[in-house]
Amino acid sequence: MTHEMQHARIAGPVQYAAGGRTQDLPLGPCLMERVDDRRVDIIWGERGEHSAEVPIAEIKRAADDGDLLLVD
Repeated sequence: MTHEMQHARIAGPVQYAAGGRTQDLPLGPCLMERVDDRRVDIIWGERGEHSAEVPIAEIKRAADDGDLLLVD
């Protein structure tokens, strides 16, 4: 499977699970990399020091609602 990075911007609530809790990704720029048919890895931080796997269903919901803006 080819992994391609895509630039995006979090503009509203996009949720991910961490440590048994649901959290929102921080607002601002990020990179997205598709992991498989069900998950996308979202990478953020000044040096890309943070990441979370997000279900594709949540990515689609966020894009449809304007909470995730694809830059390229």
